[in-house]
Amino acid sequence: MSDISEEEWKEALLSIMEELNEEQFEKLLFRLTDIPTSQKKNKSKQEMAQKILEHYGLKKSISVIDDAMDWIPRKDPRIQNLLRPFVDKLKNEHENGHKTVKITNDSVEGEERSSTGLKRNIDQVEGEETSSTAVKRKNDSVEEEEMSSTDQQKSCQPDKTNTFPWKIPICDLKPSSDFGDIVGIIGKVVQKSALRTYNTRDDVKKYFFYLSIADETGSIKIMVYGKTLYKEIHEDKSYLFTDLKRDEINVKVTSQSKVSETKTVIVPEEHEMEARKLIYPESPLYPIAEAKSFADKTEVSVEGTVTKIDLIKKVTVRQEEKKVNRQDFQLKDKTDSIMISMWRDHTKQCKGLSVGDIIKITNMKISKYYENTSLNSTGFTKIHKVQSVGVHNVTIEIIGIAKAIKKETHLDAEVNGLPHRLVVGSPLLAKAFGLNLDDLKESLLEKLPLFANAEIHGSKIKKLQQL
Repeated sequence: MSDISEEEWKEALLSIMEELNEEQFEKLLFRLTDIPTSQKKNKSKQEMAQKILEHYGLKKSISVIDDAMDWIPRKDPRIQNLLRPFVDKLKNEHENGHKTVKITNDSVEGEERSSTGLKRNIDQVEGEETSSTAVKRKNDSVEEEEMSSTDQQKSCQPDKTNTFPWKIPICDLKPSSDFGDIVGIIGKVVQKSALRTYNTRDDVKKYFFYLSIADETGSIKIMVYGKTLYKEIHEDKSYLFTDLKRDEINVKVTSQSKVSETKTVIVPEEHEMEARKLIYPESPLYPIAEAKSFADKTEVSVEGTVTKIDLIKKVTVRQEEKKVNRQDFQLKDKTDSIMISMWRDHTKQCKGLSVGDIIKITNMKISKYYENTSLNSTGFTKIHKVQSVGVHNVTIEIIGIAKAIKKETHLDAEVNGLPHRLVVGSPLLAKAFGLNLDDLKESLLEKLPLFANAEIHGSKIKKLQQL
């Protein structure tokens, strides 16, 4: 019988939530994936404490809150003094109630853990991916995500084409309390996560990442240790993985594993779609007009055509002392248009984005400011290109200069009756209009508007001839 008091934990849980500011509380709600979104809206913190206990139960809720505080992060004494007594009691129950086994991998040597799997701790990075059915666990060195059975294909048909007796169908490959090696699997890499880090007990920085892999039978998320493989494994390629490790939480590629590229694996569409949600779980997809009608901070996904892209700018954010990167672009579908703001490292996803591209952008958050509605990126936002714009040979009218340096010039031009922000090499621009490169901006401003025939690749001018 557990010596953890549910009433005492509920009181501590409420105190923990009252210590969180608005943004931190929103992050906590995001992590509570077992609670339906409808049951998290417009709920007081006292009501949410009860909901957490109802959906997770006593012991599991302690683990979930512990992981969430690491992720937000809130590791300060005000939170930890409330949380640690319950975490320690839970850990003691695990240690006293189960036999410990020893496991070794390329990054955690001699680590002791119980056969039910103790939680592990990991350094979080922005853009960290979570599965909507995963529960994270923590120990002194590594935090890993627990794969639930709903992340796997629910039914597995025999692989009649399997000519390799050692090959395991992915639908049969899942975390297990039966620790040990997995001989081999063959599958297509559908998605690859960002490279993430953790520190060992000796405070040595190590790297790992996740892959979502699919074959003809199902899909699975696996954990890969090491920085080298991150550069060698690519999305949409097929690979043979041998000598993998397995525990209750993850199937893992370690330094003892072997990876080689192989012929293309044909994956049914349903399994590929499943795999795409293992690393980047998607918020619901809505038409832009409907998304704009939702309340502030509602999470949505939208799809449309990029009609405008602004330059990256440095902006000051409340509660942060330094300025951060932000890049805005406009997205339009058949129902409406909306401004998208990508923050911090997510601005890197805009690299290669062009006016005219059709994209789906997932896990965005509604932002209401007076009468204006826009979308802000979150830690889980991802841009998916549906269709890239091709090459256009058009006549342009240059009407403004946003930025001009010796390498390149960002200009505003009218193309087919609409304004566009375009980028052109400054030497090409100077040559086309017979201008001096050293004072290019001033010379251009004196001659505006300027007309030219241009070959445009996305938002970049590759050829330019004055009219």
